[in-house]
Amino acid sequence: MENIRITFIGCGNMGCSLIGGLINNGYPANCISGVDIDDTQRLLINNLYGIEMLDNSADAIHGAHVVVLAVKPQKMKDTLLPLREIFSHEKPLLVSIAAGIRLGDLARWAGEKLAIIRAMPNTPALIGTGAAALCANDNVNDVQRDIAESIMRSTGIVIWVMDETLIDAVTALSGSGPAYYFYIMEIMEKAGIQLGLSKEQARILTLQTALGAAKMALESEHDPEDLRKQVTSPGGTTERALKVLQEGRLDELINKAIHAAFQRSQELARILGGDK
Repeated sequence: MENIRITFIGCGNMGCSLIGGLINNGYPANCISGVDIDDTQRLLINNLYGIEMLDNSADAIHGAHVVVLAVKPQKMKDTLLPLREIFSHEKPLLVSIAAGIRLGDLARWAGEKLAIIRAMPNTPALIGTGAAALCANDNVNDVQRDIAESIMRSTGIVIWVMDETLIDAVTALSGSGPAYYFYIMEIMEKAGIQLGLSKEQARILTLQTALGAAKMALESEHDPEDLRKQVTSPGGTTERALKVLQEGRLDELINKAIHAAFQRSQELARILGGDK
């Protein structure tokens, strides 16, 4: 990654988190630049990280080896089309973190011969505990794959998928996944309050329990099913609670929810790509 110049087009929450991740991992600020149309955001990013901030994408692309596309999905086409000629001369690696925008559509708008990587991060990247999946088109070489992985790894873990359709599965599982856990935490906290705990007590117990369970699963050699069995004593409270969840078909409900997110991700890709 030495002397690789990286430009971020769009410096909202996710773009900002990647910039911060790179800086916190020792990447030089003078090798990073950003573009944002909002004056306040440009000033904020400059003050936080000391990188060059511009209001013009065309100027920022010159000399960039990597361009991270962090604009809203609905704005991607309008962002790329005016830059197509510049891309053809500069030939940077494009890394898109815009949800739902397919590699083929990115190439259609930015240039068919460009090396393009599509990334699907999730919001815990904002605190350095994200999970991202990457998929590359045929123009991406091994060096560029390593560069993209290093950028995304600055805010969490990274996996690669060869089949782009799997990005929709990633979106449904980890992209939307934090909201599923937040919802479960919300329900548990309310139940604790109903049982007599204060809101503060119910909240801290719920959050620490979620953290502890995730940490145990990450650090254990056992899978979640084995861990569940280990903490479920016959005739105990946990067994009674799990029986209610199983009788209520919680497994089927969660599976159905993830499949619904998967289908919606496919629909959005078609809509955002302009498919009829």
